[in-house]
Amino acid sequence: MTLAVGMRPPLDRLRALLANVADLAHAQQVLEWDSRVSMPRRGARARADASATLTRLGHDLLVSDEMAELLEELAPVEEQLGRDSVDGALIRLTRRGWERERRVPGDLAAEMTRVSNIAVAAWDEAKAASDFHSFVPHLERQLELKREYIACFPATDEPYDVLLDDYEEGMTTSRVTEVFDTLKRTLVPLVAEVGGRGRDDALLAGPFAIEGQKRACAKILDALGFAADGWRLDETPHPFATNPGLGDVRLTTAFSEQDLHSLFSTMHEFGHGVYEWGVDPAFARTPLHRGTSSAVHESQSRTWENLVGRSPGFWRWFYPQLQSIFPDALGDVGEDAFVSAINAVRPGLIRIDADEVTYGLHIILRFEIEQELLAGTLAIRDLPEVWNARVHDYLGVDVPDDAHGVLQDMHWAIGLVGYFPTYQLGNVMSVQIWRRAQDELGDLEEQFARGDFAPLREWLREHVYQSGSMYPPRELLLRVTGSDLDPQPYLDYLTTKFG
Repeated sequence: MTLAVGMRPPLDRLRALLANVADLAHAQQVLEWDSRVSMPRRGARARADASATLTRLGHDLLVSDEMAELLEELAPVEEQLGRDSVDGALIRLTRRGWERERRVPGDLAAEMTRVSNIAVAAWDEAKAASDFHSFVPHLERQLELKREYIACFPATDEPYDVLLDDYEEGMTTSRVTEVFDTLKRTLVPLVAEVGGRGRDDALLAGPFAIEGQKRACAKILDALGFAADGWRLDETPHPFATNPGLGDVRLTTAFSEQDLHSLFSTMHEFGHGVYEWGVDPAFARTPLHRGTSSAVHESQSRTWENLVGRSPGFWRWFYPQLQSIFPDALGDVGEDAFVSAINAVRPGLIRIDADEVTYGLHIILRFEIEQELLAGTLAIRDLPEVWNARVHDYLGVDVPDDAHGVLQDMHWAIGLVGYFPTYQLGNVMSVQIWRRAQDELGDLEEQFARGDFAPLREWLREHVYQSGSMYPPRELLLRVTGSDLDPQPYLDYLTTKFG
């Protein structure tokens, strides 16, 4: 006999309601993926309306009276089960989402989604034309909406804290500033000291046929753990990864005949994908079925892109295969010279192509600018001038146009203000987690040289991935490494490798 809905245990009713919320989010992620990969450009406004409707429906379900009543009924259960329990974590995470969402009017949530979809289409055109002026109205609207959103929450030490907490639970602006100031004191002089050392651009000048790059990416992904029946790889101008639902991991990358950045972009997005793939499938259609924070997610993308993908061991395995794909471009380039070239410190314009040392400065620059834009101390129309000046100050390079400067990233078009700092926090976390993996797994370089990436992947699945969002990011980091967020191991890694 099937119990009527009202007679079912409250935890079952909660899971059923959350499954409906998850299904709406699933549909929205597929729409967003399609808008970046295959949707005709003229479909942007219609897609914006559809996405806004899905946002409104999901928001209304999450903040419904039924959800409020269930959370009240389950409060004693949450306390009894504790945070190590899956059900206890589910209630905690749902309560956190409910407490944040109920402060935001549904119309505002829907409008933020609608504006983001329109702004991304406008950004595509503005970047192609290197025309920041045409994008100004969209960025102005995004910042208006962000200020409205912040006003929905109780006052914090910094308004930026509200946005940051959307992506990194418990993180504050002051803590990020403290970590970034520590990093900058080392990174700026390190770039000045080693920038250009070991650099030989001729070694990586190509041309590298796109079809060859696709074969190389396929070989790498196959070895790392790509599952053909649950993953796909597509092309898009600005690479990203998404996981709409169980068994559905979608990676994207970008190809250019002039370089091999596609290989590292693909490994970066694999790191995002393998994290979601490794979450306990029992968590599907609940808020637990995702990575616990943006920074932890970025720690994994940076692990697979850099700690694995730029290691000598990796290239002892893969370089002969890459040479066979590109005999004309690489046939006379030795393995040591190639590894040195892909690890050279090259102060440059583009964040996603940046080396390990300069990457952090790209992020710190964006973090500083976002706070000034939000506070109104930096006028939007002055943004290119300020951007170009700081790129010169931090990286010593001159910005030739807006496409290679302030328009290079799509994040502000989407409305992801507060997201950028998690990239660099992820770099910091990646080395902390990596060191613990090395302690337990032994010589990872030798394993990579054999093309064996399963021990690291499975260790990460056990210690990081499978718990999904059960633990807040700070708690997960403590459980895995025994340490709170600490920039020193990351700085030690950089200065040892490059200094």
